[in-house]
Amino acid sequence: MFKNGLHPIHPGEILLEDYIKPMGVSVRASALALHVPYSRLREIVDGNRGLSADTALRLERFFGSEAQGWLALQAAYDLRIAESNIRRPS
Repeated sequence: MFKNGLHPIHPGEILLEDYIKPMGVSVRASALALHVPYSRLREIVDGNRGLSADTALRLERFFGSEAQGWLALQAAYDLRIAESNIRRPS
C-alpha cells in the first residue's frame, strides 16, 4: 500500500496525457521528433521504463519543459515504488 493510498503516477503517463495527446500526435511521431527509438518512448509512456537524463534533455528541447523537472518526477516515482516494496512483509 502506498502512503496516501494512491498509486504513484509514472512520468510516462504525464508525458502521454499532458504533452503527446494534446499535440494530436502519436507516440511514434513523437519518438521521431525526439530522435529516440520508438520502443524506448513506448516503454516510457506505458510505464515500463524510467526516464533517463538523455530522454529528459530531449523532452526539454522538444517540449520546452525542464529536464530537471522530468528527472524529479522519475525520482519521486521511483522513491514511492521503493517505499511500497520495503513496507511489504517478506
